[in-house]
Amino acid sequence: MIKTFIWDKQGRPVPSPGKNEILDALTKPDHLTWISLEAATTQETYEILEEIFHFHPLTIEDCLSNGYQTPKVDEFSKYIFIITHALSPTQDFHNLETIELNAYLGQNFVVTSFLAPAMPPVAEIQTRISRDERIYTHGADFLFYSILDSMVDAYLPVIDQMEDEIELLEDRVLERPNPKTLERLLTLKHSIMSFRRMIAPQREVVNRLSRDDLPMIQAQNRIYFRDVYDHMVRLQDMTENIRDIVSGSLDIYLNSTSLRLNEIMKALTIVSTIFLPLSFIAGVYGMNFQYFPEITWRLGYLFVWGVFISIALGMILFFKKRGWF
Repeated sequence: MIKTFIWDKQGRPVPSPGKNEILDALTKPDHLTWISLEAATTQETYEILEEIFHFHPLTIEDCLSNGYQTPKVDEFSKYIFIITHALSPTQDFHNLETIELNAYLGQNFVVTSFLAPAMPPVAEIQTRISRDERIYTHGADFLFYSILDSMVDAYLPVIDQMEDEIELLEDRVLERPNPKTLERLLTLKHSIMSFRRMIAPQREVVNRLSRDDLPMIQAQNRIYFRDVYDHMVRLQDMTENIRDIVSGSLDIYLNSTSLRLNEIMKALTIVSTIFLPLSFIAGVYGMNFQYFPEITWRLGYLFVWGVFISIALGMILFFKKRGWF
């Protein structure tokens, strides 16, 4: 699907723009053109990117590639090519999935391309256009900033879910550590590491866009990209905090389970130690010798039980005095 938006110098939309209207608008610096290639076919993509705009073949190849592309900014003489990643519409932070957004930014045009069925940041801006004229009256760079800002804003709910999850897991680690809690901690750790790997290169992309060396971005609009960069820095700091808390919770879990195991082993050791001399005495008097001095003693059985009880009580008192239980 191809969606085309063209605004003239008065900010009025051009109705039903086609190929001729696109070519005409590109020759007018006071017009703004936005073409969104949404899961377009290869033929449609080539028709727009190569036949109309004559973009570099390598960038077109990136737009058609289904493989993972690292976020980047490539500068050309009349445009810049940008790759960023948005989160999947039905996003669960336990299984992070991203959608690649390829964008061309020129002086009076923006071309976006993605292969997924839906791209929430792009759809949101297309909805907001009708009620926020700043998106198309402040230039092509402001239009792309709006898409980028919407994309970054979508990261925040995921971070909030992670923070809520780690708070819950922290309480469970202290109260009832169990293998299910450990599994959720490891899943959260994997998710936060995946999120950090996605944010880190994208932060550098936004940093590049916020600097002063790209002529396609107007000086008065660079502050908006710096604002997005500040959000990316904050997101990365939050992910690092969550990662540290997860690592700390894992350490607490392992220490807690080790402590419980030590308590169990100590209890079993005390019981075994108490029964060791009792087993020895019982073994001695269980030997089948014909001449056994105490065998014929009338009170021998009671005497042995008295020895058993005395040894057990004595060892319990000794262990308690030493603070072993």
